[in-house]
Amino acid sequence: MTGSMEKILLAGLLGLALLVLGGCGVNNIPSYDEAADAAWSDVLNQYQRRAELVPNLVSTVKGYAAHEQETLEAVVEARSRATGMQLPNDIQSNPGMMAQFQASQDALSNALSRLLVVVERYPDLKASQNFLSLQSQLEGTENRIAVARRDYINAVKTYNTELRTYPGKWWHSLLYAELEPRANFAPAQEVQQVPKVEFQ
Repeated sequence: MTGSMEKILLAGLLGLALLVLGGCGVNNIPSYDEAADAAWSDVLNQYQRRAELVPNLVSTVKGYAAHEQETLEAVVEARSRATGMQLPNDIQSNPGMMAQFQASQDALSNALSRLLVVVERYPDLKASQNFLSLQSQLEGTENRIAVARRDYINAVKTYNTELRTYPGKWWHSLLYAELEPRANFAPAQEVQQVPKVEFQ
């Protein structure tokens, strides 16, 4: 065999090896890792969007229902806890920190829900164009949060499944051992409790 023939054969074998490696999932783990990171960023963006709406909402409600101070303070405090939480870089692979993050965001959701219930007592506030606009934006943001969380849950499911099944398990141990399974959102406590139904 001549030198050029050996080079062609070697290049062909190398191309075949790369094709086989590419076709057997060696790139799945980093691809799924990136997809989960992108989904996580979207979750954080939507939570930030909601946090930015809260001061305007509180200010508007305060103008009409100043004596609902306790409810307004609960919203402000919940927002402060949710936005003040320092998120470690490993939050996605740290179930305990993920649970704390979720709890602070759920507390803000609950405080906002209570505020919107209180608003029902104030017809002038409910008719305010500013309040209606903020309420609409808040509802839209809550929907975006739900979609972003769903997308993150699905991305994490795909990623974690790849780490736990073959051939991904092999590629993980050989090439991507530093990547850890990711924590996911758990259903809210209220969702896990069976509602009481009473007939009178």
